[in-house]
Amino acid sequence: MNNSVSTTARLLGAGLRALLVLTLVTGVIYPLVVTGITQGLFNNKANGSEIKADGKVVGSSLIGQAYNLPLKKGQEAPDPDLKWFQGRPQNGLGSNSVNTQYKLILSGATNRSGDNADLIKWVKDAKAAVVKDNSVAGYTVEPSDVPADAVTSSGSGLDPDISPQYAEIQVHRVADRNGLPVAQVEKLVKDHTTSRTLGFIGEPRVNVLELNIALKGLVTKS
Repeated sequence: MNNSVSTTARLLGAGLRALLVLTLVTGVIYPLVVTGITQGLFNNKANGSEIKADGKVVGSSLIGQAYNLPLKKGQEAPDPDLKWFQGRPQNGLGSNSVNTQYKLILSGATNRSGDNADLIKWVKDAKAAVVKDNSVAGYTVEPSDVPADAVTSSGSGLDPDISPQYAEIQVHRVADRNGLPVAQVEKLVKDHTTSRTLGFIGEPRVNVLELNIALKGLVTKS
């Protein structure tokens, strides 16, 4: 009996020591090592690819933001604030109709078949709005000028980038709304256009948040 109790006690003691060692290694040492490596080698990515302006974090380079006017009484969706460059549409999944107590952020693409009547109407309406919003005195946007990313959501619905083509058709409107020379705004877009990664991966793109931060700085200086 004493031998049995002694053996059980030894096994419990060994099990407890193993638990403590594994807890220390996997729950403390390993996370600290991984955190230290990521902070040292991949600081920006580890912290969410933060974008800062005026010393404050204002967003992530991986998540798009909306630039809208305050919602007016009776409106279901706010109007875009046209003094800023606009990103891709973010309403791929529509509005939250399940839990209306909370304003949820819905992520999703324009997930309908190409011949879906609702999708066709939505794209046509979106294209007409892009043409109307970006046509100013002396500059008219033609429907054929409107790229696909201006009227459709991305796979996540939160794409932070737009194509250079979409940025370019917004230049005259942004310049007009902010009282800036068109050439200055054109240069701003060019300076914030990122080429294909390694020269062949992906497409040229413009990060809308970074572009609007630079635009704000330009407006402040002028």
